[in-house]
Amino acid sequence: MPNPKWRFSKTRTRKRRTHHKLDVPTVSTCSNCGSPVLYHHVCPECGYYRGKQVVEINAPKA
Repeated sequence: MPNPKWRFSKTRTRKRRTHHKLDVPTVSTCSNCGSPVLYHHVCPECGYYRGKQVVEINAPKA
């Protein structure tokens, strides 16, 4: 199996790995209830998306 003839420098390796990082998801607030919501997702608290109710959320049974 072929092996590299020379070793890659630390700088070269680190330049390649600069893109191997996690992105923080962008979070906005729901216009209806004010809870944090991911962009382009239905609010898990109230079920609203862009000012309209799309999902019926049932209250937890006690």
